Amino acid sequence: MAGSRRKLDWVGNTRSFAFAWAMPIAALASAAFAPTPARTVVWIGALVWMGAACLANASRCGRVHCYFTGPFLLLMAVVVGLHGFEMVYLGPDGWTWLAISIAAGGFLLWWVPEHAWGKFATWRSG
Repeated sequence: MAGSRRKLDWVGNTRSFAFAWAMPIAALASAAFAPTPARTVVWIGALVWMGAACLANASRCGRVHCYFTGPFLLLMAVVVGLHGFEMVYLGPDGWTWLAISIAAGGFLLWWVPEHAWGKFATWRSG
């Protein structure tokens, strides 16, 4: 059972990982010092892309951290949009705090669940 999940896991495949997460992370980093409108659009797109990929991967193979990182990344896309389009002011260092929150939150939501419950959800059948 774990072997078939591993085959379906996009995180464990170099090409799918690059397409689903590495390229959007590179886009986030490359837009970090872009003008606010461009940064906002790129960051929202990258976060939605990664969040959707996480949710799809959770559905495909039951990768535990994807159940947590997917919704987190989508929520962060909303927060980025609110700040970037000046609906919510996060202070003069708002972009820095967003970057730290995305990186730290993503890391913790990857590391903690998989160390607590393993790589693949045991509550799923198949």
